[in-house]
Amino acid sequence: MRYLLAALAAACASSPAAAADPHAKKPNVLFVIADDWGFGHAGAYGCKWVNTPAFDRVAREGVLFNNCFTSNPKCSPCRASILTGRNSWQTEEACCHFGIMPKKWAVFPDVLEAAGYHVGLTGKGWGPGDYKSTGFTRNPAGPGYDKHKLDPPYTGIGRNDYARNFEDFLAARQKDQPFYFWYGATEPHRVYEEGSGVRAGRDPKQVVLPAFYPDSRAIRSDYLDYALEVEWFDSHLGKMLALLEKAGELDDTIVVVTSDHGEPFPRVKGQIYEKGFHLPLAVRWGKNVKGGRTVDDFVNVRDFMPTLLEAAGAEVPKTVTGRSFLDVLRSGKSGRVDASRDRMLVGKERHDLGRPDDLGYPVRALRTPEYLYVRNYEPERWPAGNPETGYRNVDGSPTKELLLGGFDKYYKLSFGRRPAEELYRVDRDQDCVNNLALDPEFARVKSELAKEMEALLKADEDPRVLGRGGVFDTYKYVGDRKHAYDTWLKNK
Repeated sequence: MRYLLAALAAACASSPAAAADPHAKKPNVLFVIADDWGFGHAGAYGCKWVNTPAFDRVAREGVLFNNCFTSNPKCSPCRASILTGRNSWQTEEACCHFGIMPKKWAVFPDVLEAAGYHVGLTGKGWGPGDYKSTGFTRNPAGPGYDKHKLDPPYTGIGRNDYARNFEDFLAARQKDQPFYFWYGATEPHRVYEEGSGVRAGRDPKQVVLPAFYPDSRAIRSDYLDYALEVEWFDSHLGKMLALLEKAGELDDTIVVVTSDHGEPFPRVKGQIYEKGFHLPLAVRWGKNVKGGRTVDDFVNVRDFMPTLLEAAGAEVPKTVTGRSFLDVLRSGKSGRVDASRDRMLVGKERHDLGRPDDLGYPVRALRTPEYLYVRNYEPERWPAGNPETGYRNVDGSPTKELLLGGFDKYYKLSFGRRPAEELYRVDRDQDCVNNLALDPEFARVKSELAKEMEALLKADEDPRVLGRGGVFDTYKYVGDRKHAYDTWLKNK
């Protein structure tokens, strides 16, 4: 219960801005978020088949986190948590993918702007979904800077010249004005140019596949196509770091680099397993944060808002339920810094359509250093969408096509129904393939984790555990019912 007590204390505490030096120079903020980039797929994490020199630099000169998580592994629900500083089930309509973004909670770009910051966005901010009908006059992540386009090297990559648009943004600010900028790549979201990774000379044998896939050259090739898009995202980060360094502002800038959820592959994106909600994260802030460190403390995306606001000396709204980890960044320590940061909640409701009556697939889970306990509230439903609708909760891909043709254990792992409870030793089984929920040896562990999770969710006032879970199925889906993803992808 340590995490619960610490979180409640943080939510009730007075603003850390009260203790901030009013004369201190406010740091710039470069918030960098990829679209569908999985944990571990970077050189800093030891990956040999994805080249990420810019991310690796941020990690080397700052802090690399081993345990960053999203509370909901889908684009718009995760981004709503980031922007509001609240867990997914605390964001009402924004808990659902292709939903509505309520305006009842402050979003951190607006708070920074009110504190004197020059704010901006390029690429993907909050979305996909509807924010205009609730009163937002711009994307909740900030005003757009998307004028400059380019011709990408592969057909799946978007045309946004992120780095040049960042240059425009910097040129538009007032002298000595601190800035906040959200670089939201649309990569490595699908679609990909099929076979581009192999044609680029990459070796499929280098790809390390998760245990829930067969050893397939086609899947390895699909992952190499994904790798090229991760590298494109990273290349623009590198250009932005170079711009700041040339201007002499890099060390005065908090650089946060992360993702919204795992890679767009079956049993990963949108799924409550380790690879779905575990995120890459590195943070750099010049001399203010000792570099060359790797931290094991648990961090949630809702913690970004209070962390950045505290660093900026801005007031943290009382609606924020996340907990600043600025103390961890400034500690100078590696490994486990704060012993209370060892629990994480995750969950989902409705993502994309694909079940009768547009019903969702409600799940909640508790992650500890050793275990992942999962509660599937409607196990009779298909977790990836119904077979007759084409399992629409999974992005189309060569990997999906191959698995659907097998009707074997790999097919079942990605598309089959799931039991009401699941339990995994994630410290030994990161791919979550060995369910221990029915093993008598782990009965006590399962029972204790289930009770702890319910207590944490009740403290979060989650409607699902308070007997009001049906409200999530009443929230409007605002995407094109037949071509939601296709429509969005055309605008990449």
